[in-house]
Amino acid sequence: MRITIFGTGYVGLVTGACLADSGNQVLCVDIDSAKIERLRAGEIPIHEPGLETLVERNVQAGRLRFSTSAAEGVAHGLLILIAVGTPPDEDGSANLRHVLSVARSIGEYLDGYRVVIDKSTVPVGTADTVRATVLESLTARGVAHEFDVVSNPEFLKEGAAVADFMKPDRVIVGTDSPRAIELLRALYEPFTRNRERLMVMDLRSAELTKYAANAMLATKISFINELAGIAEKVGADIEKVRQGIGSDSRIGYSFIYPGAGYGGSCFPKDVQALARTATSVGAGNQLLQAVESVNASQKRVLFDRLSSIFAGDLKGKTIAVWGLAFKPNTDDMREAPSRVLMENLWSTGARVQAYDPVAHAEARRLYPLECESGQLKLVSSSTAALEGADALVIVTEWQEFRSPDFDGIRSALKHPVIVDGRNLYDPALVARHGLRYFAIGRGESVRHS
Repeated sequence: MRITIFGTGYVGLVTGACLADSGNQVLCVDIDSAKIERLRAGEIPIHEPGLETLVERNVQAGRLRFSTSAAEGVAHGLLILIAVGTPPDEDGSANLRHVLSVARSIGEYLDGYRVVIDKSTVPVGTADTVRATVLESLTARGVAHEFDVVSNPEFLKEGAAVADFMKPDRVIVGTDSPRAIELLRALYEPFTRNRERLMVMDLRSAELTKYAANAMLATKISFINELAGIAEKVGADIEKVRQGIGSDSRIGYSFIYPGAGYGGSCFPKDVQALARTATSVGAGNQLLQAVESVNASQKRVLFDRLSSIFAGDLKGKTIAVWGLAFKPNTDDMREAPSRVLMENLWSTGARVQAYDPVAHAEARRLYPLECESGQLKLVSSSTAALEGADALVIVTEWQEFRSPDFDGIRSALKHPVIVDGRNLYDPALVARHGLRYFAIGRGESVRHS
């Protein structure tokens, strides 16, 4: 099939590469000419395992191309996927300006039947708005062409996006058009052959499903983080509690790992957007507000712990930070807990010495002044981050941090202190190496009576 994708971010580029790999002719369109030139030159603008190889293979095969021309994009694809950003407005609602801009372009150049597919995460009712926008452009031209609008939300995890697309848990398709359903079944058949994973429903249910999924996962994270705070106060070990409740099949182990809070491009904005939707229709959103509030507080826990350890005097201290990305296997620092930690440290006059396997370029982009002034020093290894540092804080659970040389850490640090935002280690093991270990609901964070 001939497919056009508007947007070349995480969703658009991964989707385009994976669909091309199954034999489709895919054209990815973006208004950012610099990004398109980088892609044409073989440079992948994001870090995503397996994506570079996938793009290279399909570009060479002639199945994947890139363009800045909306007219070319609309002319090319029978299926037109909208995969542009929906950043939050000041009130937390999703800003649809990019989505509707694409919809206007589709209406401007449409010359025959197309299926317009919303891949972007959008509020309930957006499909109706997209349809109206396309129709408005067609009417302005004085022409009438058939088209269908479909909601097909993505469920890709950064760091595992290619694998998630190739072997999806489910494929949600929202439409009442038999013609569109037939085309979408054919599109996803290579990825759902083992068992039926394609779920057809109405448009609004499909739109709500994506928000509901992310909000549920965010809720689990905030719940276990709040529980970790309780564990610290009552003298319990949250890891033992996690195992105890996770063994219940109704609860399960996924997303109940305590930590420094969730970040990234999806959970923060989607929880906010769903809460805003609830408010706009007069529905309750107390739980959603609580999820967001707990997460905001959790992102301060690492700084507050450091401040307590050093009796509120962090001025002149150098803090080693392991991990800057909001999660492993990505360079994405959007809403990352590391940013809250570092910005709070700088406000006290402390310096940060940080290492992340892939996020250094993103950190330099976000904090150029701090890098230039020496407030933020990006180093080439985890051991280099320890040199001359007063304490170590672990923010991202990269695999290479899981079995460190604890004796080496103790020798390198001015103070034998580890603050672990991801609960990577056994507190007793760390203590045997002469290190003080503060974790989330574990170690010296727990208050014993």
